[in-house]
Amino acid sequence: MKWADGKKRCCWANPANPRYIHYHDCEWGVPVFEDKKLFEMLILENFQAGLSWECVLNKWEAFRQAFDGFDPKAVCAYGEEKLNALQNNPCIIRNRLKIRAAVINARVFLEIQREFGSFQAYLWRWTEGRVLYEKGKSSSPLSDALSKDLKKRGMKFVGTTIIYAYLQAVGVIYSHETGCFLEHREE
Repeated sequence: MKWADGKKRCCWANPANPRYIHYHDCEWGVPVFEDKKLFEMLILENFQAGLSWECVLNKWEAFRQAFDGFDPKAVCAYGEEKLNALQNNPCIIRNRLKIRAAVINARVFLEIQREFGSFQAYLWRWTEGRVLYEKGKSSSPLSDALSKDLKKRGMKFVGTTIIYAYLQAVGVIYSHETGCFLEHREE
């Protein structure tokens, strides 16, 4: 694959989409410790289920506007009127089940914050604060266990594959491919 800047990237990044290149180069795999961003990425990964990440990425700003800047307190308070407005918003993915799951997941997210002091404390305790380096996987024992725990707490659309993608996106798991200019190399 040819890249305009000559840098080699992971095969999933679309060289014709500047938004995708920026996401690959500057965001994917970078450790996230801010709860608001962790919530944002969780919601976006939920909407990505069964679709391409590029589809979600291209609608990211519309999602941010539609979901009140990904404020979990605002999202968990959504009533039927807001849910119907979201379902009729042509700028986002209008899957009724995923929209309702966002509200449920916001409530659980806030419960986890109360229990652990922050969502990031909950999330990063799974690896004792360490970044894991893995390639070529779509699930792992970590994503299996985290998925199981989130489901037990009541979250929806948090299967092991979605959670693995989430962990990659927020930098708990670093997975840039062999040959990518961002590939992790042992020192």
